[in-house]
Amino acid sequence: PAGKGFEYCYGIIRGDTRQWEPAILEKSRPIEPPHNAKDYFFEKDMADHCIDRIRLLHAVAPNKPFLAYYAPGTAHAPHHAPKDWIAKFKGKFDQGWDKQREETFARQKQMGIIPQDTKLTKRSEGIGAWDELDADHKKVYSHMMEVYAAALSYADTQMGRVLDAIEEMGELDNT
Repeated sequence: PAGKGFEYCYGIIRGDTRQWEPAILEKSRPIEPPHNAKDYFFEKDMADHCIDRIRLLHAVAPNKPFLAYYAPGTAHAPHHAPKDWIAKFKGKFDQGWDKQREETFARQKQMGIIPQDTKLTKRSEGIGAWDELDADHKKVYSHMMEVYAAALSYADTQMGRVLDAIEEMGELDNT
């Protein structure tokens, strides 16, 4: 968003960055992340900056509308999450991606997200059947799914903090 009409930008320069020491862009210039900060994680930092910015804009001009373009890089590789968040998903994907696809698909039908007559697509070409993997590969891929789920869950929580801040200002229904 820097140089594209936004007044302020705080984000990562590219998607494939580390959450602990990311390549950060503030306004239109690169800045150094906090090095060796014990609990630093970019998703939280970005939410903190967004909340601070929204509160500032609201305090200065409470009747002026604002736009906050909040775009976490979580889904980009490499996938990172705090260790305690990864631990929450330990073992949740040990059944493998084929079973996970079937469970997710059934749940989406049950919730009415997809029509009842929808058919599950074939597994993507180049991705083998879970049951054909050896134990070591299953362990690695299960952990990769745990990390990805933790990263998305953590990012959702940070987005929730931003929404909570907007609600605290009494502006949630005015967005």
